[in-house]
Amino acid sequence: MNCPITCKVKPYIQPFERKLALRELEVLAHDTPRPIPSIEGETKCFRVRTDAPMRVLARELAFWETVCEKQTLTTTQSLRESTVNLVRNGISLEALASQLPFKQDIQLPNRRCLRYGTHGLHEYRGKFFPQMVRSFINIANVPPGGLVADPFCGSGTTAVEAILAKRKVLGLDMNPLSVFMAKTKCDLLSVQCGELEKAYLDVRTELLAPQKRKRSNTWLSQLAEVDREYLQDWFDAAILGELDEIATCIDARTRGPIRNFMLLCLSNILRRVSWQKLDDLRVRRELKEVDEIDPVKEYLEELGRSVRLVLALLRQEGRPTIVRSEIAAGDTKCLLQHWAKWKDKVDAVITSPPYATALPYLDTDRLSLCFLGLLPRDEHRERDQDMIGNREITDKVKKSFWREFSSGQHGLPSSVANLISKIYHLNDKTDAGFRRRNLPPLLYKYFHDMKQVFVGIQEVLKPGASAFVVVGNNHTIAGGQRVDIATIDLLKDVAKGVGLEVEDTIEMEMLVSRDIFKKNAIDSESILHFRKKR
Repeated sequence: MNCPITCKVKPYIQPFERKLALRELEVLAHDTPRPIPSIEGETKCFRVRTDAPMRVLARELAFWETVCEKQTLTTTQSLRESTVNLVRNGISLEALASQLPFKQDIQLPNRRCLRYGTHGLHEYRGKFFPQMVRSFINIANVPPGGLVADPFCGSGTTAVEAILAKRKVLGLDMNPLSVFMAKTKCDLLSVQCGELEKAYLDVRTELLAPQKRKRSNTWLSQLAEVDREYLQDWFDAAILGELDEIATCIDARTRGPIRNFMLLCLSNILRRVSWQKLDDLRVRRELKEVDEIDPVKEYLEELGRSVRLVLALLRQEGRPTIVRSEIAAGDTKCLLQHWAKWKDKVDAVITSPPYATALPYLDTDRLSLCFLGLLPRDEHRERDQDMIGNREITDKVKKSFWREFSSGQHGLPSSVANLISKIYHLNDKTDAGFRRRNLPPLLYKYFHDMKQVFVGIQEVLKPGASAFVVVGNNHTIAGGQRVDIATIDLLKDVAKGVGLEVEDTIEMEMLVSRDIFKKNAIDSESILHFRKKR
């Protein structure tokens, strides 16, 4: 029997999020939401007639605050976001345990909350919106226990949201720090609160002890010599020694996901206590007063904040979330090689690929890659050159790609080929610098690589399944004039060329970024919704 259910949308969301909200409700309720007129401006409440139980809607919806039939239920998503309100002022662990899960008088967020639970760990350029990912899972109608894949998993937002939604996860990334971060965030969802609390208190007690425990086999002594030498160039010797003590303590006192979590927290303070310029995507030197830097204090503040964020989510959830996840380091251009056993089995792909020559992804993470022993310093350049969207290219590779492009046998859409040719001819016979002269072959490499990615996505998706790709446009100066790189439209053409159908394009109004990389933010992005043919 169809029952009328009233749903209240979050009042502060952006227009594109409101559009996603109405779509996810329509898919879950199997009914078109009808607005309930309001004299207070924009409609906040919508009614659907549905067989879907109210508790299911409350559990699944991403952009909605409450669901009401005969009683009112706060959505699970709003409850998760509300946990952040409790930890903002350094609440004690005992008080946190006593107040969660929420019972009465819940203070719901009055603004966007993107960093609840493990989403709040570690700075990362270009983080996804968790609620957007969850709405994609709903719009794609991924069944409980279904499979969600992210071929550019980055910091793990898609993976975490899929696990919280009780869906299985596949993740892939070429940046070892991204893989470490994503795996750690996912694995933390299955730890016991008591185990995490005890480990935190043990490490905190040891680091605050007047006499530090001396250990012969320290963290830094286990790193490759090339990494130790590199770190010595970027940290004051005394500060590097304190970081070594912190990491050695973590390594000795913890294990598994909790060890990785505490090391991830340490990674997040490396910029602040190094000679690296804090808000620069590349590693550039900025002299700092060493006397003003206290690594142990910085670390314990970071760890305390992060522990409370994670514990708040775990206590609200009530029990550990154990869902299968496979997150690995790998080349997305060879997607089917990595995910061969999942051919035609993925229910939805949700991802945000690198933009064309937009960010020095690996270069940004040098200090963490070396300190955590994730990728030896002497392997960074080779790895970076193989990453999609990078800005570095050798003369040999550049000539090879340009010969391939000039032959006309590249298989890319004419829209892409015309843009590359236009930039090349505008820069030809000018005094353009090497970066601008490198752009045509780099753009060719980017779209050639993305074509391979779309081929892999097409192979792993189930017939009729959806892929959501969030990407932004870029621009360059060629021949003294601005040339727009319409990545959004060009990638649609590339995807159509491999057989994916374009379901929709949703423009996103960009929010003001608050992270340390905000000056590098892209002005506009779009959600590309593709579908594999049935």
